[in-house]
Amino acid sequence: MSGSNTGGRHARPGAGPRHTVDFWFDPLCPWAWLASRWMFEVQQVRPVEVRFHLMSLYLLNRDRDISQEYRARIALGRNVGRVVMAAAGEHGEEVLSPLYTALGRRIHNERREPDRDTLAEALAEVGLSSGLLAAADSEELDGLVEASHTDGQQRVGLDVGTPIISVEGVSFFGPVVTPAPVGEEAGKLWDGVVLVAATPGFYELKRTREERPRFDVGAAAVHSGQLAAATAGR
Repeated sequence: MSGSNTGGRHARPGAGPRHTVDFWFDPLCPWAWLASRWMFEVQQVRPVEVRFHLMSLYLLNRDRDISQEYRARIALGRNVGRVVMAAAGEHGEEVLSPLYTALGRRIHNERREPDRDTLAEALAEVGLSSGLLAAADSEELDGLVEASHTDGQQRVGLDVGTPIISVEGVSFFGPVVTPAPVGEEAGKLWDGVVLVAATPGFYELKRTREERPRFDVGAAAVHSGQLAAATAGR
């Protein structure tokens, strides 16, 4: 299954080994969504393949002093994560890519609530059973969610969020970027973040964020499944 519609816009990188990139996401995080769409672009211009893993904003913030509004929001995210983990358990981790795309488009691009209707539509789009919705209210898979979350966190430390990216022994949080670049610009950003993350002693490079996440342009629009959905609806 494919989690992206590339439309053949880019030639694939030349023959040779393709490096596996491990990417941890929480479906509710807008910055992880943008970074994941950027990674789909990177796959078109660099010899990498992305493998997705679940992370949890609920677990990340459960012992932190946060607003009740945000706590309620990430509690919904915990239910989404449970369903995602149930899907991976039944169909393998390769289902995470298309399911994340189906969920992310609805939650971020379409600004839908991460409720059961949204989950049901996303499952149906990917061809998965609505029976997976039962996992949303069950604690049965919480241990697996936490194990996946912890795996990502241990690679970068406990004081960062989502997304987490790991490639060839180099792991980092981010990038936080909007809009997500496309084409060779996406490749250049990849080259840069891997370069600095692999530098011994390098920990942080940051500036004030002045723009909200944008999903209507760049890689977030190209790799949201919107193009395929529009074509199917004609």
